[in-house]
Amino acid sequence: MTLYKRLFAEFFGTFWLVLGGCGSAVLAAAFTGGSLGPDVKFPLGIGLTGVSLAFGLTVLTMIYAVGHISGGHFNPAVSVGLAAGKRFAWSDVLPYIVAQVLGAIAAASLIYIIASGQKGFTGFDSNAAGVFATNGYGAMSPGGYGFWACLLTELVMTFMFLLIILGSTDRRAPAGFAGLSIGLALTLIHLISIPVTNTSVNPARSLGPALLIGGTPLAQVWMFIVVPLVGAWLAGYVYYTFFEPYRKQLDEV
Repeated sequence: MTLYKRLFAEFFGTFWLVLGGCGSAVLAAAFTGGSLGPDVKFPLGIGLTGVSLAFGLTVLTMIYAVGHISGGHFNPAVSVGLAAGKRFAWSDVLPYIVAQVLGAIAAASLIYIIASGQKGFTGFDSNAAGVFATNGYGAMSPGGYGFWACLLTELVMTFMFLLIILGSTDRRAPAGFAGLSIGLALTLIHLISIPVTNTSVNPARSLGPALLIGGTPLAQVWMFIVVPLVGAWLAGYVYYTFFEPYRKQLDEV
C-alpha cells in the first residue's frame, strides 16, 4: 500500500476517533432532555462511562475499517511505540504523525462548529477543567489532580495501552481479535483516568481541542504530547526486549 493511501487512512481514522470520543464528551456527556418543571430536567447524558465507551468504539471500528490499509494507529504514541518495538519504520513515523494531527484538528473544528449551533452558545470557558474535552493538570484536571499524579497517570496508561497493542498484534496472538482487545483497552483506560487528566494517551487527540480553545489548555498540552510519547517508546522497548522471540531476525531486517 502506498504511503499516501496509508496517510489518508490515518487521517480519517484519527478524525473519527476525535469526532466520536471528544464529540461525545462535548455534545452528549451532560445532555439533559425534557423537564419536570422550569428548573428540573431529565439527565439523559451518557456520562463518563458513555464517553469511555465512545473512545473505545471509535478505535475498534476504524481498526477493522482501515487497519488493513495503514495499520490502524490513529495516535502518534502508537506510531512511536510500534517503531520502538520494531514493528514500524521510523522513517514513516513523522508523516503518520502529521496525518494524525491534521485529522484531530479537522474533527475538533467540526465539533466546535456543531456545538456553536446550540441556542444561547457563547463560547467555551478556557479556564474550566476539561473544557471542550481538553486535557489538563492541577486546576485544569477534572478531579483537581496535581502535576505529578497526572504525569504518572498518562505515562502508565500509555505504556499499558502500547503493551496491549503490541501483544494483541503479535504473530502468536489469535488472529482477528486485535481490534476488539485494543478498543476495550482504550475504554478501560478512559474509565480509569478521565477524572485525573480527562484522558489523553494520544498527543493528536489532545492537541486538536487545545488549539481551538487556547489559554491554559494549550499551555498545558505539552504534557499530553511528551508523556504519552515517552510511555509508548518505553512500552515498545520493553516488549521488544523481553517478549519478542524474533529479535534477532528483526534486527537483521
